[in-house]
Amino acid sequence: MLRTDPRYEKYICILKEELRPAMGCTEPIAIAYAAAKAREVLGAMPDRLLVEVSGNIIKNVKSVVVPHTGGLRGIPAAAAAGVVAGDPEAELQVISNVPEERVPAIAAYLDKTPIEVRYVPEGHIFDIKVTAYHENESAAVRIVDHHTNVVLIRKNDRILLEKADESCDDGLTERDCLTVEGIVDFADSVDLSDVREVLTRQIRYNMAIAEEGLRGNYGANIGRTILYGHDDSLNRKLKACAAAGSDARMNGCELPVVIVSGSGNQGITASVPVIVYARERLRTEDELLRGLCVSDLITIHLKTGIGTLSAYCGAVSAGVGAAAGIAYLAGGRTQMIAHTVVNAVAIASGIICDGAKASCAAKIASAVDAGLLGLAMYENGNQFFGGEGIVKEGVEKTIETVGRLARFGMLETDKEIIQLMTEDEK
Repeated sequence: MLRTDPRYEKYICILKEELRPAMGCTEPIAIAYAAAKAREVLGAMPDRLLVEVSGNIIKNVKSVVVPHTGGLRGIPAAAAAGVVAGDPEAELQVISNVPEERVPAIAAYLDKTPIEVRYVPEGHIFDIKVTAYHENESAAVRIVDHHTNVVLIRKNDRILLEKADESCDDGLTERDCLTVEGIVDFADSVDLSDVREVLTRQIRYNMAIAEEGLRGNYGANIGRTILYGHDDSLNRKLKACAAAGSDARMNGCELPVVIVSGSGNQGITASVPVIVYARERLRTEDELLRGLCVSDLITIHLKTGIGTLSAYCGAVSAGVGAAAGIAYLAGGRTQMIAHTVVNAVAIASGIICDGAKASCAAKIASAVDAGLLGLAMYENGNQFFGGEGIVKEGVEKTIETVGRLARFGMLETDKEIIQLMTEDEK
């Protein structure tokens, strides 16, 4: 792909837009960001909060530990952290620099302050609105469709910012330029100086949390469990390292990650197996960076049709992306990568998303395993054919079909998951 190809600059922009650092699970962090911004607009410490959220936000915040809170979980904890200690200028790192002495203040604020959580069943899949009150004044901040897309800022009756949420022009580069063939062409030809900074940060951050997950005692310790007794298996190491990053991240580890498709778990899954494979197979740094271009962009391509949040587990897309990146490092190009993608989504597209929590690490391991199996099938002359289940003729039609399945076909599944997760609390 020549630099003059209009896709070239778009692919660069997509990587820079997607590969962003974040502290903690991104849905509670988005709540903390909205709450910190609402406090800033209000100009005072709120004496009560109203947090209105869509079902998928409830699903992804309910069970995950909010960093720098002393182990607190849930929507009120995320909002309290943003109000007490959040820096709205830091966006997805809004609570990344909380001094240790401020941590007890978050629990104290949560204990004494009324925080109402209201489920908004209609509208956007991703929808957060925080209204902060102090005496007779109020301030509201609303985020729609992705984690930093602020569409409303209001103080009392005065609108300070408002976007038409029906169109929600978030200023991001259109993803319809992505194809498997184009991604491979881009990875082969990209001037690495254009992407080195974002990719080396991804390597540094995501490997650090994976290594911490393997050292520490986090959640269900999926990564350590996978490796137990099988330290010499490369495929197990690829799965274990990715799972360990999620073990740590879902259970309060206070290390940042570089996200992909708005998700830290997807960012870890898309990158860590590729990095570990490259190091084990003695690939050069430049080869690794090109492999990450493939993995990250394939993940984004798969996730684009699915949407930000869904009943479809996003780790599947990232596990498939990781296998595509590994296929690239193994010498494969468009044909091998396309077959790997088709094989893998045919295997793993049934994994549901029932929120962010400890078991995400196990789903990540399953997604990476499906990707590696899809690659091994191609290497051994086997494949799934168009017309078998959801598999279509060609990788692009199959990716489109998976997007339709996840975005539209699983809408009722998503509602039922949310109902099952919340019914015991009523």
